Amino acid sequence: MKISIVTTLYESEPYIKEFVRRAGEKAKALTDNYEIILVDDGSPDGSLQTALNLQKTNPQMTVIELSRNFGHHKAMMTGLEHTKGDLVFLIDVDLEEPPELLDRFYEEMEKGRWDVVYGVQKKRKGSLVKRVGGKLAWTLIHALLPIKIPRNQSTVRLMTGQYVRELVRHKEQMTAIGGLWVITGFRQTGLLFDKLCHRRSSYSFLRRLGMLVDSITSFSEKPLYAVFFLGCTMFFLSMLVACYLIIKKLTGTVLSGWISVMVSVWGLSGLILLCLGLVGIYISRIFIETKNRPYAIIKKNHAGS
Repeated sequence: MKISIVTTLYESEPYIKEFVRRAGEKAKALTDNYEIILVDDGSPDGSLQTALNLQKTNPQMTVIELSRNFGHHKAMMTGLEHTKGDLVFLIDVDLEEPPELLDRFYEEMEKGRWDVVYGVQKKRKGSLVKRVGGKLAWTLIHALLPIKIPRNQSTVRLMTGQYVRELVRHKEQMTAIGGLWVITGFRQTGLLFDKLCHRRSSYSFLRRLGMLVDSITSFSEKPLYAVFFLGCTMFFLSMLVACYLIIKKLTGTVLSGWISVMVSVWGLSGLILLCLGLVGIYISRIFIETKNRPYAIIKKNHAGS
């Protein structure tokens, strides 16, 4: 049996050395045949050099250097593409997800003959605003997506090699990896764990909002149907209002109130722009996907000995 441990590097210099040590110890407890794959996602700090220095004394390590920053999800998929293990352990490098989870996940996988064992946070960390925002985002995702993404699932997961080979067949340019984990199928189960929170997240509010939009538009056509039915409803209401105004005019009632007219115009104009923007997002996704560009470019593969 061979185990592949995969992680990505972005402003991760302070964590790499301890991560490699702790992950290596847990892998050795299961098998001597393991590899650690670190994907440098164009990190602006010294993460790449730190990883390369560690590689000199850790021949099991492979460092994949991307040509620029492509994003967390694409970097993870790139690392998974290069795995050779019968089991693949995907985890963030910042130690908020402890590498020691490998033991628990392996025991659960063997006990239940699962293809994937993923981590689920017992309690979301961060400020009140982040926790409330995260809860609202998950509610929206569950309401709009036809697939059921586990609430509060984390990056950390242990997967069979067969599952990973099928997962990396997905080649969408714009997607959310959480949805890909689900639609790939196989037998999956979640395990609760305590996630640490010891640094400022690199995911800003706008980036989180963008991920929410990507998650919805990548896997659901419900917003398009909502736009269609909204248009039908507005057209029906406008016909009722038109009939009402005609009747009032025929009965000689003088209609006044330009304020109500202006409010209606501004309201409908905003609604139209919103609908056009939503349709535009879907069209832009089609445009980008038709280019068939690689979702990540490897500058150099620093393979271990």
